[in-house]
Amino acid sequence: MADGVSAGDTAWVLVSAALVMLMTPALGFFYGGLVRRKNVLATLVHSFFILALISVQWVLWGYSLAFGPDIGGLIGNLDWLGLNSVGAAPNPDYAATVPHQAFMVFQMMFAVITPALITGAFAERKRFKAFVLFSLLWATLVYDPLAHWVWGAGGWLRQLGTLDFAGGTVVHISSGISALVAAMVLGKRIGLGKESMDPHDLTMTVLGAALLWFGWFGFNAGSALGANGLAVNAFVTTNTAAAMAALTWMTVSWAVHRRPSVLGMAAGAVAGLVAITPAAGFVTVPAAIVIGFGAGGLCFFAVQLKGRLGIDDALDVFAVHGVGGTWGALATGLFASVAVNSAGANGLLYGNPGQLATQLVAVLAVWAYAGGVTFLILKALDLVVGVRVPEHEEVLGLDTSQHGEAAYQMV
Repeated sequence: MADGVSAGDTAWVLVSAALVMLMTPALGFFYGGLVRRKNVLATLVHSFFILALISVQWVLWGYSLAFGPDIGGLIGNLDWLGLNSVGAAPNPDYAATVPHQAFMVFQMMFAVITPALITGAFAERKRFKAFVLFSLLWATLVYDPLAHWVWGAGGWLRQLGTLDFAGGTVVHISSGISALVAAMVLGKRIGLGKESMDPHDLTMTVLGAALLWFGWFGFNAGSALGANGLAVNAFVTTNTAAAMAALTWMTVSWAVHRRPSVLGMAAGAVAGLVAITPAAGFVTVPAAIVIGFGAGGLCFFAVQLKGRLGIDDALDVFAVHGVGGTWGALATGLFASVAVNSAGANGLLYGNPGQLATQLVAVLAVWAYAGGVTFLILKALDLVVGVRVPEHEEVLGLDTSQHGEAAYQMV
C-alpha cells in the first residue's frame, strides 16, 4: 500500500462514492414519479444518461479542470487530462490518507448528480439532443470552474475562507439557479394551469426520496474523507436536519392546505438534506435542527411563491436546491464552530461575523456565475439545435416522441 494510505479511510471514501452514485438514479425515481405518465421514461433517462456522460467527461478533462494545478484561482489546468498522474499515491492538497484516484472518483459522483438536479426544471419539454449538449457544456463551463473556486487548491473562494463541506454552493446553489434560468428560457409547459399536471406515481417519488436520504450519508459524511469523528458528526447532523425539515414541511403544509402531504414530507426531507450539505462537518447537532427547521419552512414557501411568479420550474428545483442551498450556505456562516472542525472557522454566533460575510460573497458569486453562463449556454443551443420539442411532440409525450418507448403497457 502506498505510503500514508489508510485502509479504513480508503474503504470509507470508496463506500461513500458508491452511496453518492446511488443518488443519481434515486433522483431519477424522485423526479420520474412527479411527472405525467407520458414523460416518465424521458425523465428517468436524464439521470441515467448523465451518470454515463459525466463519468467519461470527468476522467477525460473534468477532474483536471476542477482540481488540477491552479490557474489564477479560477480553473485547474489540463495536467491531469485523462487522469494523468492521478494514481494510488495520495494528494496532500485534498486527501492525505487515501489514494488520489479514490478522491477523484468520490468527487466524480458529485459532478454527476449536479447537472442531473437541473433536469427537474425543464422536465416534459426539452429536446433530448439539446439536453445532451447542455449537460456536457454545463459540467465543463459551470460545475468544473465552481468546484475549483471552492474546493480546488488555489481556488479563489477557498482562499477567501469559504466553508462548504459537501457542496451547498458548488452543487445545490449552482443547480438551483441554473434550473430557474432554464425554466425561464424554455417557458411554460403547454396546458399549465388548464389541465392536470399532477404526479403520476408518488410511490416512486417517495422511494426516490428515501434512497436520496440514504445516499446522502455518503455525500456528507464521506466528505470528511476519512473514517473519523468528523464523518460521524456529518452523518448525525445530516440525518437530524433531514428529519427536522421533513417534519417542518409536512406541518406547515398541513396548516396551510389542511392535509398532511406525503409529497410534502418527501420534499421536506430533501430540502433539509440540501441545507445541511455545506454545514454538516462544521456545525453541532442542535444547529442542524435549526437548519432543518429553516429549510422546511423556507423551501415550502418558495414553492408557493413560484406559482405566483408564473415560472414553470416543473419539479421545484430552485425552491428546494437554490433556496435550500442558499440558506444552508448562509447558516454555515452563522453556526460553524471550530469546536466541531478545527480546520474550519467560527461563525457569527461564535464571535466571527466575517465568516457570514465570506459565505455571502460565495453565494452571490455562484448565483451570478451559474445563472449567467447557463443563460448563455441555453441561448446558444437554441440557435444551433433548438432546446424545446415541437408542440405536437410535447402533447404526445416525450417517452414516445423522443425515445419511441412507453414506460407502461396499458392493457
